[in-house]
Amino acid sequence: MSELIVLGSCGAWPEPGRACAGFVLSHQGVRIVLDLGYGTIGPLLERFPRGAVDAVIVTHRHPDHCVDVSALARVRYYEAAAEPKIPLYCAPGVLDVLRALEPTPDPATVFDVRDLGRPARIGPFSLTPFPLPHHVPNYGVRLTAPGLTVAYTGDCGPTEALRELARDADLFIADATLRDEPADGSPRNVMTATEAATWAAAGGARRLLLAHFWPGSDRAVSAARARAVFGGEVIVAEEGLVVDL
Repeated sequence: MSELIVLGSCGAWPEPGRACAGFVLSHQGVRIVLDLGYGTIGPLLERFPRGAVDAVIVTHRHPDHCVDVSALARVRYYEAAAEPKIPLYCAPGVLDVLRALEPTPDPATVFDVRDLGRPARIGPFSLTPFPLPHHVPNYGVRLTAPGLTVAYTGDCGPTEALRELARDADLFIADATLRDEPADGSPRNVMTATEAATWAAAGGARRLLLAHFWPGSDRAVSAARARAVFGGEVIVAEEGLVVDL
């Protein structure tokens, strides 16, 4: 079975009953975590006791995307010390945040730390990173296996690079932080649902998963605006949602 599990769907901080950015991609028995922001470790452990996953990808160092990697480090250190290190593919600055949160155990003693800026192989997937505009270094990731491509923006502003990231993806997970574009048209480091849908359509993605909603957002409005410009299926990220792939 191939599926994507939504651990958290909020940006910035979690709304009550929700969590911040976090997903698990499962395919051919390989489990890949995409970000672990505030509140995601509990849902992860409910499904994967002792944090039994095969790789963790952290798109950037903001805490709503990486803070619960520190919790996962503790789980692995105290409950799975004899198990192999989990590969941790991360953007610049992520290790600094994790070490500031908890220097013991040092993340590098629990994880096999790798540079997300380089192409890699994770089980059946080839990983291609895409540097994308944000307030700090951020990588979108494209995970491709025979018959399946999943792409994820992390957080980013509108950019032509999204066309290639989304190209023919079976599922495009996209930042939909804002409801409206700023009136002054100034450059931005996050997107609206309309922009996410525009790039999904430009790349020929088959399905779009809107994620990273600002707390208090009307998600139904965001979905309606995305459907107005994207002809494929539009899915709204919700905690516990399982998307079959």
